[in-house]
Amino acid sequence: MARVMVLEDEVDVRELLILHLKREGYDVVAYESADHALDGFPSGNFDLLIIDWMLPKMSGLDVCKRIRTEHRSRVPVMILTARADTMDKVLGLEIGADDYLTKPFEIREFVARVRALLRRATPETEPNPKVGPFELNESSKKIFLDKRELQLTPNEFKLLSTLIKKPDTTFERGDLIALIQGPGVAVVDRTIDTTVLGLRKKLGDHADRIETVRGFGYRLKGL
Repeated sequence: MARVMVLEDEVDVRELLILHLKREGYDVVAYESADHALDGFPSGNFDLLIIDWMLPKMSGLDVCKRIRTEHRSRVPVMILTARADTMDKVLGLEIGADDYLTKPFEIREFVARVRALLRRATPETEPNPKVGPFELNESSKKIFLDKRELQLTPNEFKLLSTLIKKPDTTFERGDLIALIQGPGVAVVDRTIDTTVLGLRKKLGDHADRIETVRGFGYRLKGL
């Protein structure tokens, strides 16, 4: 049974989310404040976090950022917000959210996105591929470069693991954006460029392994 954390200060919305998540068979732990959620996160063993952007005292984006940086957690995060501007969505995704749902939303869409996030987070059983200095460990969601673990954001991990699985294969920008951000999310091209830029910085002397294929997208240089 998947365990889901809900952080939402509006009582009616919080109760509605709890109701439908429990109907899907999920174990739900709900919080109304950022402080309580951050206190409960380390021992929560959550499979998915659903966080409202507009919270008193601390924004949902700040909560997401702290979970990514302080706890180095890659647990999937869905941001709920009334902000519909594209740049707000880009900001949320770049900070480390995996999906972004604008209020008001249809509950069927919400449930479908929850299912999709949990499916994508399920560890795969295929062998761990190695490409040059890279080694991908699917079960632990880690990537090693010259036997040293890379500290990656969720988006960076998704992108680099995809490239590692098919070296020397050119992935179009649109396909990579859909892979990283999921269906139904409005994005702009610079999102994927920002992710690649962050990856290259972390690869150091191996940054040129990620090649830009002008007019198409990116690929990982094999041997």
